[in-house]
Amino acid sequence: MKKLLAFLPVFLFGALPLMAQEGQAAPAAGRENSFWQTLIMIGIALVFFYFILWRPEQKRRKAMEKQRNTMKKGDRVTAMGIVGTVAQVQDNTVILKMVDGAKIEVLKGAITDVQSSPEESKRVDITPEKE
Repeated sequence: MKKLLAFLPVFLFGALPLMAQEGQAAPAAGRENSFWQTLIMIGIALVFFYFILWRPEQKRRKAMEKQRNTMKKGDRVTAMGIVGTVAQVQDNTVILKMVDGAKIEVLKGAITDVQSSPEESKRVDITPEKE
């Protein structure tokens, strides 16, 4: 069995030059055609990744950045699973007030959700339509 396994690579690699000599004109044309097919497949893959992965992620990141930049005092935010109310907004950090009155400082980049303050949602007037 060991002799058979040792002979198998020699047989396979020894037979490759014999197979290649049968059609010498065809491989040159096939290689050129194969090169263009490869380039087309790479192009399709790049377009696929752009529209399926990169573009939606870029949109989501811009929306989250906008949400972080527009937060103000009184908004409820979630940062790394911690829920608090914005007490103060600084350049790169936000000071959050917890339910028990404790305050912590978190990075703006750690904030995953921003909900507008409850006072602002109460201010919305719902006027009946005139008929």
